Amino acid sequence: MQDEHLVGEARERRKNRMESRERVVDSVSALLFLAAAIAIALLVPNQRDVDVVLTICLVLGMAVVTRVTFEYGDLYTSAEELVFVPLLFLAPLNLVPLLAALAYILAVLPELLRGELSRDRWITALGDSWYCVAPVLVLAEWAPGPPSLDHVGVYLVAMAATLLLQAVWVLLRDRLLHEKPVRELVVRLGTDVYSVSVTFFMVGFFPALAAAQQPLVLITIGPLVWLLTVFSRDRSERWSATLELHRAYRGTVMLLVDVVEHDDDYTAEHSRSVVELARGVAQEMEMDKYELQELEFAALLHDVGKIAIPKQILHKPAALTESEFEVMKTHTIEGQFMLDRIGGLLGRVGEIVRSCHERWDGKGYPDGLKGMEIPLAARIVFVCDAYNAMTTNRPYRAALPHEKAIAELVENAGTQFDPEVVAAMVRVIAEAPAEPSTQDHIRAVLASAQDRERVGAANEA
Repeated sequence: MQDEHLVGEARERRKNRMESRERVVDSVSALLFLAAAIAIALLVPNQRDVDVVLTICLVLGMAVVTRVTFEYGDLYTSAEELVFVPLLFLAPLNLVPLLAALAYILAVLPELLRGELSRDRWITALGDSWYCVAPVLVLAEWAPGPPSLDHVGVYLVAMAATLLLQAVWVLLRDRLLHEKPVRELVVRLGTDVYSVSVTFFMVGFFPALAAAQQPLVLITIGPLVWLLTVFSRDRSERWSATLELHRAYRGTVMLLVDVVEHDDDYTAEHSRSVVELARGVAQEMEMDKYELQELEFAALLHDVGKIAIPKQILHKPAALTESEFEVMKTHTIEGQFMLDRIGGLLGRVGEIVRSCHERWDGKGYPDGLKGMEIPLAARIVFVCDAYNAMTTNRPYRAALPHEKAIAELVENAGTQFDPEVVAAMVRVIAEAPAEPSTQDHIRAVLASAQDRERVGAANEA
């Protein structure tokens, strides 16, 4: 689920123009790389025989192979090492960083022309070339001539230096832009990206070694590149199908919301308001953004089961009798049943919907869950649902003032409600100006939450 979101976000990000901070970071990185690459070209001597035609073919080949990518969430790896290793061993050593950067620029040209990549993002091709500097410096110091098995140890050091510099650049860029957990990013780099990179380094080494005597040996890489292209295309199509399914889930949710709205205007408006409050509380509690989506769906659909409740009970202009309330309580189970029939993401949302009326002290319904047994998303929806219900006019009672509703939540924290959720709710509401109109007040809460989200996004950018 997390990888699905990351892939979708990464694809959308590539189409969009850079934010100001991202533009600054990538531009500075590109300039520093060019300075380093030019310095290497001028200061590092070339001790190899230059084959211009072979060098041009290697640059074009690397551009083609770099386009064979495999997505791992918001990271990706490609088969570029299959050609980068021959380029490192056979091209003029001092020009390898510049030649690799040229290959990266050529690789993104088709996407730029088709509009699949924002035009200002071509500059990332230069920053992505930083890893080329490390192996060039290693070889220039200990093995500057033609490739030889006598220098295997040096080549292993060069490969390790390549991966290390690449990791440093990825972690530094992420720290400047996104501040993701370093440990998580290192694990993902090691398990998803570098395991593939090391394999391609090894596979590319032997053709490069043989090509020093017979360049045509490099043709043997072709079938492997073709096979990887097939796998890459298949993987990309699978991600596209998954993302399309995700959009279908969203469409289903909106359809259900339309059905609820047609059936009961109050329930629909109430659900939308609960979504807005729940989002603000979840952000205040720093809920993981991938769990946040399930929370928003659950908040939007937490009353969907009321479609199955008789209208005379649902619209009764007075307090419900005990038997009527027992019927009303079945709406959580009915809601889960409806969402379970759709399955997938909405099946998981259905589990949250079922628990949206469970109490912290275990006296809720339908399962009598207690404390941490209740999903966090359900605990958040329960508090937001109660606040909105108390501050909304109903046929049988007037809305409570905002201050009294908050006092009611605080008083029942630890019995009816999760104390941490109530505390977060109080902080979120306090950031928005109190309004006599509940709906206006809720809109203010939403605006406040969205402002905090935009500030966070701007800080990341």
